[in-house]
Amino acid sequence: MLNFKYKGPNLSLFLYLIFSIAITFSSNIMAQGVISISPKRVVFEGPKKIVEVNLTNEGQDSAKYAISFIQLRMTLDSKFVEITNPDPGQLFADKNIRFYPRSVVLGSNESQVVRLQLAKGNELLPGEYRSHLYFKSLNNQKALGVGGVKIDSTSRFELSPTFGITIPVIIRVGESTTVLNIKDLKLETTAISTHVLHLTINRSGNMSAYGDLKVTYIAPNGKDTEIALLNGIAVYTPNASRMIKVDLYNTTNLDFSKGTIRVVFSSQSEARPQKLAEAELVL
Repeated sequence: MLNFKYKGPNLSLFLYLIFSIAITFSSNIMAQGVISISPKRVVFEGPKKIVEVNLTNEGQDSAKYAISFIQLRMTLDSKFVEITNPDPGQLFADKNIRFYPRSVVLGSNESQVVRLQLAKGNELLPGEYRSHLYFKSLNNQKALGVGGVKIDSTSRFELSPTFGITIPVIIRVGESTTVLNIKDLKLETTAISTHVLHLTINRSGNMSAYGDLKVTYIAPNGKDTEIALLNGIAVYTPNASRMIKVDLYNTTNLDFSKGTIRVVFSSQSEARPQKLAEAELVL
């Protein structure tokens, strides 16, 4: 994540400097450790009390990460915003999760397990509690933009780099009452003749939803063609809706002036995924 601050009138020079620094910045990122995290989400429910998260440095250089909890809000258009106080209906999980270690140093291809343990889960009221485990890179934090870059006597450019990744940590207590539906399907043809499907997943109930979104085109003769698959789509509490933009593929030989587009949102399961919501757009 980059935070830019620009003061001064020389906009063209400022933009050129951003482009030049971006190239250097990308190179620095590639030189640092590339972390792989598994699993990508943690859910405590039922009798589960302990979960291990495995970190692997897949880069060529050593990598150091500080580990902490942060609180995030998902906006209607699928962006995340850091918050300190919960929204109405939102519950944080961090006070009931212990984890160790709090920092890791990994050489190239080295792995480390972070152990998470549920604490005082029996004291929680029914509902869903969520915080995000944040792995913040401590490599080269002052490599760029220290003190700002002076463009001229009146302009100053400041760049504060932060590298990191988060995974949700969720505690579920009690039975789920969550119900989903898919609405507002709209097919868009872009200027370069590609196709985009817009839709909204609506959620009600006490817990979030997580699954895969599959989009299929059904021709008038009944032939099915998969045109999109998005894995790992979440609609978090307390949000009632999430707007999703889906880029379609395999559309070159399809006639979108007729037929049907079907959207199915299913839970993730190797055995038998459960259908959570379904909708169709008649063309």
